[in-house]
Amino acid sequence: MNDIPTQKPIELTSTPLLSTSRLIKTNHVVHWISKAGIFLLVAILIAAGRTLSPDFLTPDNLMNMLLAVTLLGIVSVGVTFITYSGNYVDLSIPSMMALSGIVTVVAMPLGFVAALICGMFAGTALGAVNGIAVGYIRLNPIIWTLASGSITDGLIRWGFGGNQVYPNEATQAGSLMLGLYADRLPGGLPVIVAILIVLVLIGWFLMNRTSYGAKLRLVGSAYETARMSGINVRSVVALAFITSAVACSIGGILLTSLNKVGASYIGSGYDFSSITAVVIGGVTLNGGRGTVLGAVGGVIVIGLLRNIMTLMGVGAFGQVIVQGFIFIAAVGLNSYSLRRSGRDDS
Repeated sequence: MNDIPTQKPIELTSTPLLSTSRLIKTNHVVHWISKAGIFLLVAILIAAGRTLSPDFLTPDNLMNMLLAVTLLGIVSVGVTFITYSGNYVDLSIPSMMALSGIVTVVAMPLGFVAALICGMFAGTALGAVNGIAVGYIRLNPIIWTLASGSITDGLIRWGFGGNQVYPNEATQAGSLMLGLYADRLPGGLPVIVAILIVLVLIGWFLMNRTSYGAKLRLVGSAYETARMSGINVRSVVALAFITSAVACSIGGILLTSLNKVGASYIGSGYDFSSITAVVIGGVTLNGGRGTVLGAVGGVIVIGLLRNIMTLMGVGAFGQVIVQGFIFIAAVGLNSYSLRRSGRDDS
């Protein structure tokens, strides 16, 4: 009787388990590095600024730098929602800011609070129109907001004959409007900084602690999947534009107070600067990735870079050129990261 050959028992090795564990740990480290990357960049820029000038870290310089980018931060908090939804940016931001500011000045005879409400309503109404066009009708966000911004700018110029409007300093409402930007709270904190902090907290809460934030994340990262899962994707996108419009209207009113005049050019350049800050801060143009805090980090980076370039003697035009190259680099790195992770749809 032949002996039945016995199979050699299969030896289980721990190598795959170790590899999986190592891979998980690596991904965890990469995740936190990407989260903290913008703030590591902030630390590097602070060190570079300190090396260039001993006056860089003085309280006065830091406060001036913060005040210089606070309005950009306010606008960028709102733009984060649009970019997060996968709709890039709202190119009507300059006209929206101008409209909210000029309407506020014109409405001053109604009283300070009423004028603020009128200005906020005007800017938010334009955001609602953009939201309906992009969210419900599915028009291209770049083309539509460029067109709506151009139309709004033309209406402002036509309605006021190309003239500027000034708050009447002799009235209480006008005096309050002129001092709004420079006002400070009892503890000494500038009002505009307090407004930015409040908006950041609200933005963070909406994105991370509400069902709307979860829906916005899914819509931005996988629009069709969100639609097929029963999410009202149209209203989610529309609300993103309205949220952004609220922040931009606040920024427009404060910028009008800073310039002490309502004019069609108020807000010029804030569309590009805000999307630059948002992208530098890690919010992807494809949508669905990034944070409000990251966008604020991007704003701080822009503020630090401007301050450092000023110390180096780089003029305003040179700073705009550098900002353009930074935007290109940020978008390029972002696209490369998405391709490596298999999320690039291009």
